[in-house]
Amino acid sequence: MALSNDTHKQSDQPVYVLHTQPFKETSLLVELFSKQHGRIAAVAKGARRPRSAMRGMLQSFQLLDGTWSGKNELKTLHSLDWSAGLTMLNGEALMCGFYINELLLRLLPREDAHENLFQHYEEALQKLANTSDIATTLRQFELQLLQELGYAVPLLQDENDQLIESDKAYRYEAEYGACELKSTKNGVQLQGKTLLDMAKNDYIDMQTQIQSKQLMRYLLAHYLGDKPLHTRQLLIDLQGL
Repeated sequence: MALSNDTHKQSDQPVYVLHTQPFKETSLLVELFSKQHGRIAAVAKGARRPRSAMRGMLQSFQLLDGTWSGKNELKTLHSLDWSAGLTMLNGEALMCGFYINELLLRLLPREDAHENLFQHYEEALQKLANTSDIATTLRQFELQLLQELGYAVPLLQDENDQLIESDKAYRYEAEYGACELKSTKNGVQLQGKTLLDMAKNDYIDMQTQIQSKQLMRYLLAHYLGDKPLHTRQLLIDLQGL
């Protein structure tokens, strides 16, 4: 809820902390994911001081209520308050949480609201905290992220608007979709069943698990460009997630 249009102040906004880094001598530069305002960059003044009230609040994966102000891209963060119970991520789930945070930092434009994506993010965190099927949680969020940001990931029709056939092999090329094998050498080869399973949010089949991972890794690399994700390489090194 906006407190004042004159001060550009936003109060008690649902947010998650995506990343923090030192800023000047005693402050932190904070990247927030806000439900109403998208990704926000803000300075938490004095947050590095031992007695700072905000210091202990700057924790990733926790739903917080944030208040900030500023009309420029870099805001001033005034306060953070707990909004819900703690979300505990451990081991591989913790690394996966940092991975999806890095995806948001790299792909989500600043101050571009995506309320559906905010909900998908919350659901992904809860799944990471409460399920052993981490790989499926990652595939679901990766696909939701690209779709919410407007990147076409057609799963039911090929590049010629023909329905995907379950028992047919395709090559999936970024910005085109599923193509006939003879029409391109680019992209990832997979079965139509994999695309249909992904459209149904069904990752039970082992082939679907393997090919969906290959597809999402290829698509994310395409849209991220030359700079690789630090957390993705760590996950590959750990478990091939």
